[in-house]
Amino acid sequence: MSNPEPITKIKDLKPGMENVTVDVRILESYGTRTIETKAGMRTLGEYLVGDDSGRVKLVVWGQKASALNVGDVIEIKNAWVTTFRGEVQLNAGKNSEFTKLTEDAVPSADQIPEEKPKAEGGAPPSRPRFGRGAPRGRGRGRR
Repeated sequence: MSNPEPITKIKDLKPGMENVTVDVRILESYGTRTIETKAGMRTLGEYLVGDDSGRVKLVVWGQKASALNVGDVIEIKNAWVTTFRGEVQLNAGKNSEFTKLTEDAVPSADQIPEEKPKAEGGAPPSRPRFGRGAPRGRGRGRR
């Protein structure tokens, strides 16, 4: 038996990830809307999805925008991760695949933790950040 793509847990999602496969339960639907993008008018559907590690906003672009229902348990293949207004966001589009899973593949809604993936700007938060480019004290121009 082959297991082609490893399943990524929601808490492990990081901005910039591509070709992500997740198994999630649809917790809420925020409806669909049409927005103006650089590529023209696009339809998107917004959902809150979760697994046993946490929850994240899912944005479904294009024709599949309204394809999901609250309570559905699905595997999403070929999704990608971005940040929007500081929040990690899972995205699915025309090349993403949705496969319905059995009800017990993902915990029930009341067992899904409130945890959300962190949108860290690359560096661990414990490291001090200096403004204006380079870190201090590394002999730039000093003799």
